[in-house]
Amino acid sequence: MFAKKRMAEDKEGAGMLTAQTTHRSFSFYLLPSFSLQAFSCAVEVLRLANEAVGRNVYSWQVISEDGQPIMSSCRLAVSVDSALRNERERTQKSNPTSAAVICGGSAIPRPDRQLDAWLRECRIRRIPLICIGSGTIVVARAGLSEGRRCAVHWEQLPLFCEQFPGIESTQTAFEHDGDLHTCSGGDAPFDMFLHLVERDYGSAIVNRICEKAIAYRTRSAGERQRLPLHSRVKLNHKAVMKVIGLMEASLDDPMPVDDLVALSGISRRQIERLFDRELGRSPNRYYMELRLERAQLLLVSTNLPVVEVAVACGFISPSHFSKVYREAYGCAPHQTRLAARADGRVDLMDPALLGLNCTEVSQHRLSMTA
Repeated sequence: MFAKKRMAEDKEGAGMLTAQTTHRSFSFYLLPSFSLQAFSCAVEVLRLANEAVGRNVYSWQVISEDGQPIMSSCRLAVSVDSALRNERERTQKSNPTSAAVICGGSAIPRPDRQLDAWLRECRIRRIPLICIGSGTIVVARAGLSEGRRCAVHWEQLPLFCEQFPGIESTQTAFEHDGDLHTCSGGDAPFDMFLHLVERDYGSAIVNRICEKAIAYRTRSAGERQRLPLHSRVKLNHKAVMKVIGLMEASLDDPMPVDDLVALSGISRRQIERLFDRELGRSPNRYYMELRLERAQLLLVSTNLPVVEVAVACGFISPSHFSKVYREAYGCAPHQTRLAARADGRVDLMDPALLGLNCTEVSQHRLSMTA
């Protein structure tokens, strides 16, 4: 049985290889503090695809702003092949890259007008854009994902939703929307690039890549990243999953739990019992924890006033927000922000800075402190 299946896959793969003769090149632009895990996952798929196909059908080059080695988030430096200005010149010629990949991590990237210009040039020339981690923020800031569906890492999702309301942001592993491909980071690029290879060479080649990488399961576009607060808890009831999905979709304008229960198809008593069994808390408590988690992420990743953070998380009264936040985290909202800033764990991104270059950011902050 297995031999027959493998023969069928080989036949399918051979047919795809006959049809597909185009060589594809990928230009990876590495943002400062990019995720080495995410970058290597993407490149390994291309390398293994070449092995599985039996020839070099994919190639890649690495780019940084100035052509110098760039440091990853784990403090390992990666050498690069070219500077951004050289890549822009290549893009403007007759043989540009097949796809531009913006590889970031958890750090919020600084505005960069040269990078934005390159991405717009890619869009004009119909070059697909691939975003990894915070690379999605870069493309959104350049105005190239408006009205599109984008996968955003759950830690960056609150900031992203606040800053780019015209983009359909999702807490999924990866998304394909036309020539825009986005993924949340981590090991999600492995799955996303597998799908890109499958489009070119079919499932037989993808299966061989997975065998080489010892990958027993691959995710599909649109699959969830995690369950906030309880990612290690295995949920076994569809009604609970549905209610949680409705909660996550309405954090800024919370729905009454009775309305959520009505949409689940079972009784309030059953939902209460299921939440207690699956999550160890009531639906009301879980809903509050989701809103507070969103608030904490906004506090440490933006400079939004605490009042606006409260509103963005469905709290009408700032005093009530401060009270429940202190009960949950043991400190006031503004203390969370001050601690994150003092520890240097995050680089707060002022919404007013999203369209400025580095020099203008410095001038803006000097004017704010003057």
